[in-house]
Amino acid sequence: MYELKAVIIGAGMAGLSAGIALRQAGYEVEIYEKTSKLRPAGAGISLWSNGIKILNRLGLGKEVAAIGGQMNRMEYRSHKDEVLNHVNLMPLIEQVGQRPYPVSRTDLQQMMLDAFGEADVRMGMRCVEVKQDADSATAIFEDGSTATGDVVIGADGIHSVVRTYLAGEKIEPRYAGYVNWNGIVDASPDLAENDVWVIYVGEGKRASMMPIGGDRFYYFMGCPKPKGTKVEPKDIRAELYETFDGWAQPVQNLIAKLDPEEVNRLEISDIDPLSHLVKGRIALIGDSAHATTPTLGQGGCQAMEDAEVLCRYLLTTNLSVEDALKRYEAERKERVAQLVLKARKRTDTIYNKEPDLTQEWYKQLKDEQEKDVTDALAKIILGGPMH
Repeated sequence: MYELKAVIIGAGMAGLSAGIALRQAGYEVEIYEKTSKLRPAGAGISLWSNGIKILNRLGLGKEVAAIGGQMNRMEYRSHKDEVLNHVNLMPLIEQVGQRPYPVSRTDLQQMMLDAFGEADVRMGMRCVEVKQDADSATAIFEDGSTATGDVVIGADGIHSVVRTYLAGEKIEPRYAGYVNWNGIVDASPDLAENDVWVIYVGEGKRASMMPIGGDRFYYFMGCPKPKGTKVEPKDIRAELYETFDGWAQPVQNLIAKLDPEEVNRLEISDIDPLSHLVKGRIALIGDSAHATTPTLGQGGCQAMEDAEVLCRYLLTTNLSVEDALKRYEAERKERVAQLVLKARKRTDTIYNKEPDLTQEWYKQLKDEQEKDVTDALAKIILGGPMH
């Protein structure tokens, strides 16, 4: 179909990916963002090869390589610094045909804003309702204004208003049971080698560093905590020292180097797989459709896959917008549901929901072969639209 108009709610990774793809397809695109200033949720993100392939298709391969880290190996270590396993990622890269790139979320968002046109994103526009008729779909905003197009795309995140319309009820996120601290620090040898993703695990917790562009590390640390705990920024370093007391020296060095005022302290949630991703001329993408815990590193990649598949069906089928969206749903629904549940299961294992299973996982890490790890990663990467 040609000469369509798309209204996108949300200017995060999902909304911008869809906006760039649809505009390149020749469609009129309007993006509406509820905040007055874009601030990414979290400091960094691991973009595996399936997500990078989408960016390559959008013409952003050179740009993402420039902001991404060179991640050649990954290592699991115990909290006492015993090497549990190490994996050379080059065979994986050769198998799937593309290098992964961990990146700063701020750098990634700016790259995508530049590609779409930052001035074209309409800020401070909070969507409160959506509706549709036989010929169009409309978003209604808090100020009373409206935007009407051939299709409305909900990319409005885990607390999605558009999802409420599709589901017929408000779906509350499910607390995953742990707090994640994350941020960015300068790379240095007393933290990790600058081409290695290192993950420390023990006591039902983890601490990790991965290389991103600009000779920096994106770090994240997690620990089970009851929902609703709050800590002032000035007390975060003390909280981390207490949480990771006795852990390996690089973890202690990380806590000493980080800026407490710049740490994101997040209670991690996901949503149960949805029965529908579309309704008529309205579709969900990204976290609004399948918010997941970050333990597989696939949240951003799945948002990009959504955008590619949705755009492809709109462009290559001509029965109706509704038909194209149903084809999008049929291709995406099972994949994203499986990954949400797989990430949930992995989260429970990492964060000690069943201590016996967590201890068994620590033992398995010692016995795991490199090929087993790369084959598991490749299966996820190649299971999407970019084989």
